[in-house]
Amino acid sequence: MYPKIVINTKKYRHNLKKLLNISHNKGITIMGVSKVFCADHNLIQVLIEENVDYIADSRIENLENISTNIPKVLLRIASFCDAERIVLNSDISLNSELKTIRRLDSFSKKHKIKHGVIIMIDLGDLREGIFEKSEIFEIIKNIIEYDNIDLKGIGTNLTCFGGVIPTVDTLKRLADIKSDIEEQFSISLDIVSGGNSSSIDLLIQGDIPSGINNLRLGESIVLGRETANGCLIEDTYSDVFTLEAEIIELKDKPSMPIGKIGMNAFGKKPIFIDKGNMKRAILAVGKQDVDHNELIPFDSIDIIGSSSDHIIVDVTNSANTYEIGDIIKFKLTYSSILSLMTSKYVSKYYE
Repeated sequence: MYPKIVINTKKYRHNLKKLLNISHNKGITIMGVSKVFCADHNLIQVLIEENVDYIADSRIENLENISTNIPKVLLRIASFCDAERIVLNSDISLNSELKTIRRLDSFSKKHKIKHGVIIMIDLGDLREGIFEKSEIFEIIKNIIEYDNIDLKGIGTNLTCFGGVIPTVDTLKRLADIKSDIEEQFSISLDIVSGGNSSSIDLLIQGDIPSGINNLRLGESIVLGRETANGCLIEDTYSDVFTLEAEIIELKDKPSMPIGKIGMNAFGKKPIFIDKGNMKRAILAVGKQDVDHNELIPFDSIDIIGSSSDHIIVDVTNSANTYEIGDIIKFKLTYSSILSLMTSKYVSKYYE
């Protein structure tokens, strides 16, 4: 059934093993991030079989469906309204608000369990995390008094919002905060999480500062690349996921619409370039499933645009000769994997 996303579990396993080996050899534990593939059972099984240190996801709904003895980590900042679900379905959550942590403690006490928390520190990317150092110490002071909260450590997030690239100096600030916390409160922090796949270059070069002992890796495993500069990682695969879409119409048509141009179905006024007549194929996949700008054709075709349910491509100069019912394949980006795996209209096929 098409459209379908083809998932090569062997290549995924290869990338995972490669990054686990690099990390463990440098004393770094890994949180295998499953959010991009919506905690797909087959890929979660690979994470479990390869003994990843933690399984991490941003959606509590995904963590609810994962059964494992490996610690489960909620990546998105814990929400106040989901506190009970969080303590029941994750072992550790990322936090930056004392009010929410207090609520986590309350529900942990109710269920007679201990819940681990990692306090997020904003080092300048300006997404989640505590920015003022005084607030960090105030929250730590309160947390260590809670009977049912286990302060696991601290972490930071970089590149995801502000595009701030991890550097030795930036991560050393996190390591210094860890040392200050341990000294002031006479405690030991188990986890100091130095970011995500954007820290891969520092990891490979051996430049992760002493004191940083964890990374949260998603894109580097599924796409075989670091995310600070978008470079491929040696001896990894970038095509773990591919999209296959069926041609449902194939006709010669003008490249310019005929008539007065107004807004399209999405409220935008489209712009076209006159290239004369072209052979246009319509694919049975659309904006509801994926942003066509995030697709990379294997063949020499041009993606013209898309509507809710269709992607239109120019196959005039393609290397292949297509017919109705033929399949066109695409490499994927992180964004397109995320949306395609989320869409219930896209089937999954495993190799």
